[in-house]
Parts: sequence; structure tokens; C-alpha cells
Amino acid sequence: MAYIEPAPIKDKENPLESMMERFNIAAEKLGLSDEVYNVLKNPAKQVIVSLPITMDSGKIQVFEGIRVIHSNILGPAKGGIRFAPDVHLDEVRALAAWMTWKCAVVDIPYGGGKGGVRCNPREMSAGEIERLMRAYTLSMIDVFGPDKDIPAPDMGTGPREMAWLMDEYSKAHGTTVNAVVTGKPLVLGGSLGRTEATGRGVMVSALAAMEKLKINPFQATCAVQGFGNVGSWASTLLEERGLKIVAVSDISGAYHNSNGINIQDAIAYRDSNNGTLEGFTGAEKLSDPMELLELDVDVLVPAAVEDVITIKNVEKVKAKLIVEGANGPTSARADNIINDKGIMAVPDILANAGGVTVSYFEWVQNRLGYKWTAERVNRRSDRIMKEAFNNVYKASIKYDVPMRIAAYIVAIDKVAKTYTYRGGY
Repeated sequence: MAYIEPAPIKDKENPLESMMERFNIAAEKLGLSDEVYNVLKNPAKQVIVSLPITMDSGKIQVFEGIRVIHSNILGPAKGGIRFAPDVHLDEVRALAAWMTWKCAVVDIPYGGGKGGVRCNPREMSAGEIERLMRAYTLSMIDVFGPDKDIPAPDMGTGPREMAWLMDEYSKAHGTTVNAVVTGKPLVLGGSLGRTEATGRGVMVSALAAMEKLKINPFQATCAVQGFGNVGSWASTLLEERGLKIVAVSDISGAYHNSNGINIQDAIAYRDSNNGTLEGFTGAEKLSDPMELLELDVDVLVPAAVEDVITIKNVEKVKAKLIVEGANGPTSARADNIINDKGIMAVPDILANAGGVTVSYFEWVQNRLGYKWTAERVNRRSDRIMKEAFNNVYKASIKYDVPMRIAAYIVAIDKVAKTYTYRGGY
């Protein structure tokens, strides 16, 4: 069959190109027909809107809003809304596709979606962000819906913005609709366990992989890039299970202590220091933050941004295991070198799927009108993540491929079979 290359783009590390390279390899291994390949390759819906907003100065500023539904074959689309200055269609398309594969790999009944608004929330007041969020919601009123497309927070948005989205959508429909969005504050139908869910999934994935690699957690070292929600929770939970966290980093730099960093001290310091680790005395600051990725550790958790392990630095990576907390932290061109070095990489679409798993639980609770305990949420999430890891590991052995391609194979196979049963025109 003829595989179509992604459109040429200026930045060779573009996330859409990275996603398509992996998708193509997995599709070839599965022997997908041209029909199914083309259906899964192309997004189902792309919506671009202009959002004129009155700023605090009284001037009108027009923002661009995007929503991409990559697939609704398994169920309603699911994916976050990103408020960032560099939001662009290719990025949103790639992230929407990743959500399709992420939901499929953990076997939850969602398709993939993603949204974004090109803006800089750091330079906007709360009132301006609220007006922008409400305008975006109204412009997507026919796209969103608890049975159609269920947004969530992403970079630059959080529970506050999801509360505004839920309120605006509910007002338009004349009734409270909790289930239209996840990642809400607890009092509005948010789920216990959601805050730590992504970091918890990283921990479960790391321990499952360490078991396969016969790495003893109580004798293992770990470096975590990124000390936001995902990185700090992953660090906390891995430390609780015996790992020595020897390095962490955030926007202020990377901090290393070969005797281990006390993660609770680091979190307490960050929270009392305007949200950064600048000046933290529990570890030595590295001259170059990227050195963290090259430390001689057992486990490396990139939990910050995309494309940090690239063709430029992958040769220097010494970890035995990489567990991807961030979306797309490893470029497609770095994959082969990681595999040649014998490093196991638990890919983003598996390792950080704990977040969407608990988002699904939030939606289920909203539909039931019944709240689960944190213990139930964690128990069910851990089970789903462990089962997903085992399924991907089995596929990696069956097809003799790395874990990343195996995860795509598991996900694409599920969506392709569902599409075949449902049928096209």
C-alpha cells in the first residue's frame, strides 16, 4: 500500500511529523488497508474561529481559537484546551491524534481532540482570560457536548477556566451540564485523585518497566525534568516507592544531589518561592539545565515540554529507562538511537495516560451523579495503567518493536477494528 508522507514543514522536529513517522511504522506493521489508513490519518473535524475580546484597556483584540477532533470512532472526542502564544494548527492536530492513541491504548471509550487559543495568559488579567474562555466556549457550542467532545485543561488553563467553560455551556443549554468538561474544581463535579493522576500514571508505568528490566526500586536513581504538576507528583510517588531522586528541574534551572533530593522539601520551597526552585539549597544547581538529561541514572522522566531528547543530545543519554511524563519529549529522529543503545522508553501515549484515565472517571461520576472515593479512583486507575503497560509490552515482543511503536500498534489496531465493525460509507 502507498503510505503518504506528512506535508513538508520548516521545523523537522514538528510534532505532527513526529507523530506521523511513528504512525506510519505501526500502520505498516499492522498491514492497514488504504481505506483505514486514510481515515485514521486525517482529522475528522477542524474548527478555526476568530474571538474579538474587549481588553481591560477598552480596546478590542481578536484572538484565534482552534479545535480539532481527530477521531470519534471509539466515542466522544477528549482533549485539553491550550492557551499559549505559539498555538498553531499543526501542533493542535498532532496533540489531537496523540489523544486518540492515548485513549485507545488505555482502552477507554473516547476519541481524540485538542483545542487552543493563541494568546499569552501570563500577560492577561483574570477578567480578560475569563472573557476569552467564555467566547471560545460559545464559538464551540455546537462542537462541545458530553456525548460529542469533552474538553479539559492543558497548558495555560486549569480548573478555573474549566469552571467558566462549564458555566457558559450550561447557560446556553438552560441546565447544569457537569459532564461537558473534565478537570473542574471538586465543588463543580471534579474528581478526587485528578490532580496527581498523570504523575501517578508515570509512577505505575515506571515500576512496571523496572520490573521487566529487573531494576530494584530501592537501589535505583532517578532524574525528573520538569517540576510542575506531573513532575512533582511523579517525583513524590517514585520517592515513596524507594527511588532516590537525584535531580529535578524547572524554568529556573536544574538541581542535582547525588545523595538524593528531599522531594517534600523541594515542593515546600517551590510553593513558598513564587512557584520556582530558584535558590533551592537542597541540591547543587547545574550550569546547563539540559545536563539533567545526560546524568548517569537508572530512570529518566522528561515531564516538561516536547522535543528535549533530540538528535543533538540523545547520544549522551545514559539512563536505562525513559518514562515520558510530557507529550512528545523525544523527537522521532532520536528514537532509533535510543533503541540502538538498548534503552527502554515508555512512550508518552502510555506513560502519561493516567490523566485522561481519571478524566474519564470524572465524566463517569458526573453521568452517574455519584462521587467516588480517592482510594477507588487510584485503585482503578492503577489497574488500567498496569494492564495497558502489559498489553503494550506483549505487543513489543510479538512484533519485535520498541515500546513506542508497540503502543501505537495497540492503539491503532483498536481504533481500526472498531472502524471496520462500524463501517464507512
